[in-house]
Amino acid sequence: MSTGEHLGDAAGLVPAASGRAAAQGREQSGPTVLRMLVGAQLRRLREAAGISTEAAGYEIRGSHSKISRMELGRVGFKERDIADLLTLYGVTDPGCREPVLELAEQANQPGWWQRYGDVVAPWFEPYLGLEQGAVLIRAYEVQSVPDLLQTDDYARALVQARHPEAGIDEVERRVELRAHRRRVLERPDPVRLWAVLDEAVLRRMVGGTETMRAQIAHLAEAAALPHVTVQVLPFTAGGHAGEGGPVSMLRFAEPELPDVVYLEQLAGALYPDRPADLVRYRDVLNRLGVQAEPPARTGAILRGILDRL
Repeated sequence: MSTGEHLGDAAGLVPAASGRAAAQGREQSGPTVLRMLVGAQLRRLREAAGISTEAAGYEIRGSHSKISRMELGRVGFKERDIADLLTLYGVTDPGCREPVLELAEQANQPGWWQRYGDVVAPWFEPYLGLEQGAVLIRAYEVQSVPDLLQTDDYARALVQARHPEAGIDEVERRVELRAHRRRVLERPDPVRLWAVLDEAVLRRMVGGTETMRAQIAHLAEAAALPHVTVQVLPFTAGGHAGEGGPVSMLRFAEPELPDVVYLEQLAGALYPDRPADLVRYRDVLNRLGVQAEPPARTGAILRGILDRL
């Protein structure tokens, strides 16, 4: 067995034919998740070869931080860089090299959301790719209904409030983007969504009474879907685990990819990625699920709010 074959096995690489099938099956994930997969492969190969990030960076005329960004899937890939790294790591067998090179090529293809580049902030673009590739999204919201559960009118009212300088065309572009994102809940293999909503989300009047009534009714319909779970955290719960603010956590089908925590801010976003951070936020979401009303109560709670509206 050659060194390349041995390292390929250690990194979980598969023959070229199987690699092409796996890559084709991941196309809907979009470039963000594909970059993460390529990065995870490269990291395992580097570690199996006992090569430092500094040495790897030198090989591709870069720095150790560039290698770190590549391994985290936060940058695009140059074919030459990937080929040089595979050679450095001893992966010389074409059957092991091809799957990585092909996956890297697919990862450089633009996602569908690129056409909305005029209304998508650079810091939000990575999240769109993660959202498309996730199999489970857990979220806690304290201010507004989660984007994936919004009606067009509710989304329009929020966009107008958050972007008062935006013209009609821009507002509609932003609403259209959210509608397109909702398709992850409608595809044959829909993402599973588990959302805990602070009661304030349901009490805050966004867009007027009729808009809010339609939004609450839509929430009730969505909560009845087998792949959507909605819980309400009532005011009576008092202090709770999520007082730090909204949080989202995404999980992927690929076992080599860790969960991703997403914390959106006014003009940016954070992605805490230390193992201790992932454990902490997972614990917060778990405790919120316990503190909130059980999913079986959600329908009655939403109907009560509709009656009062």
